[in-house]
Amino acid sequence: MPRRKPTDPNAARDALLMKIAERHLFLETLKTRNSDSLDFHETAVWAIRSALEAAFEAGRRTGHIDAQS
Repeated sequence: MPRRKPTDPNAARDALLMKIAERHLFLETLKTRNSDSLDFHETAVWAIRSALEAAFEAGRRTGHIDAQS
């Protein structure tokens, strides 16, 4: 039986975060690129709220509630 490659347990989470960042914040990547013009963005508060709501809803759908604050 062939061995499966180990999967990154964070891959699905990271893909979902990227989807939210693209759709709500219009970002191309969430990777640090060590350039102020690429790493810092002006973002409207309604876009930030929309992204936070999408992330909250995604967490609610998966049943993960982590109240650290």
